[in-house]
Amino acid sequence: MPKVKICGLMEEENVISAVKSGADAIGFVFAKSKRQISIEKAAQLARHIPDHVLKIGVFVDAPSEYILQAFKEVPLDYVQFHGNESNEDIKKIGVPSIKACSVKSEEDIERALTYDTDFLLLDAPGVQFAGGSGKTFNWDLLNNPLLKDRKVILAGGLNASNVKNAINIAHPYMLDVSSGVENNGKKDNLLIHRFMETVKGECIANG
Repeated sequence: MPKVKICGLMEEENVISAVKSGADAIGFVFAKSKRQISIEKAAQLARHIPDHVLKIGVFVDAPSEYILQAFKEVPLDYVQFHGNESNEDIKKIGVPSIKACSVKSEEDIERALTYDTDFLLLDAPGVQFAGGSGKTFNWDLLNNPLLKDRKVILAGGLNASNVKNAINIAHPYMLDVSSGVENNGKKDNLLIHRFMETVKGECIANG
């Protein structure tokens, strides 16, 4: 059973709902987007997250000083690099790390594998980062044997309707969902619960 990261949380009620529903990780977006959050706000929300749930910060080509400030003050467990950061850039910052890479071909998988990070997050291609694009990609690409020994996070267009299929095809270590648990652009506690129940293999009332 893959782990689940609920990304782009901004409100206390949604953080509490995600934790109660069994989320394994919570993502805070510090990059410019409609889900952007301040370090101070993330630190307040982090008080509702137990130690066994990972706190992950999403950054796009951010100054190392800002990343380290957030890592310390929230505090974060992992930093997700979602920009044009090189392997060397990430190593210099020296924190537990995730590199997000867009995927549309085997060549993109090979490029992602050049990153020596704790996790690889593979997402839909051609999307200017704003988080939660709602787009999917060819999940069969994750069956590349070179990915077998890497912890892969599958992102892009996941929701309660397609996540079982995604798991069966891609066999990811972790799933990353954002727009798939939103209603009218805002996180919806019912959709969070429904997504988690689907992943955990439990029955959902009313489908």
